[in-house]
Amino acid sequence: MIHPFRDGNGRMARALATSVLARSDIGEPEFSSIEEWLGANTEDYYAVLALTGHGRWNPRDDANLSVSFNLRAHHMQAQTVAQRVGEAGLTWTELDELVAQHGLPDRATDAMFEAVLGYRVRRSTYLKRTGLEERTGSRDLAALASAGVLTPHGNGQGRYYTAGEPLHEIQQRRRARREPLKDPYPWMRARLVTPEDPEAS
Repeated sequence: MIHPFRDGNGRMARALATSVLARSDIGEPEFSSIEEWLGANTEDYYAVLALTGHGRWNPRDDANLSVSFNLRAHHMQAQTVAQRVGEAGLTWTELDELVAQHGLPDRATDAMFEAVLGYRVRRSTYLKRTGLEERTGSRDLAALASAGVLTPHGNGQGRYYTAGEPLHEIQQRRRARREPLKDPYPWMRARLVTPEDPEAS
């Protein structure tokens, strides 16, 4: 609320908070930033700023709601990252099994993982990441397509690959196993919509 800069005050404050947490060994850097969470919950972020700050700096105002909001953001973001790491581990295990089942090269697992995440796989990128010669890389991608693991699209230099049915099944199993995040402050959302919510007191 002090606004020392014309723009970027919130980003600067959050970057400073992330730096303090990471350098103080309070949390790993990957778990210290809440930028992703705030980006997905921007309306709530602006609501708490309005309810706490009232548009100007006043050191006597109660900052409890703002502190609680940021603690909640850290908690939810940490859960999100932990969930992502756990899912990635299970996905890699399933991809290894798929490689063994179809007799595919182990080096192709990276491309399969990207496809599971919904990215397009291109030959040029595959060659660069694996360091393979063009003929070998093309043979790998052809084997993945032949096994139905990747689905080819287009021809020539514009050709790319997306997840095939086996990878879609992995995606579905990953989503089915996903449990909802646990909200440490379940009253928060209602408080941001209705400031008079008695649960927030």
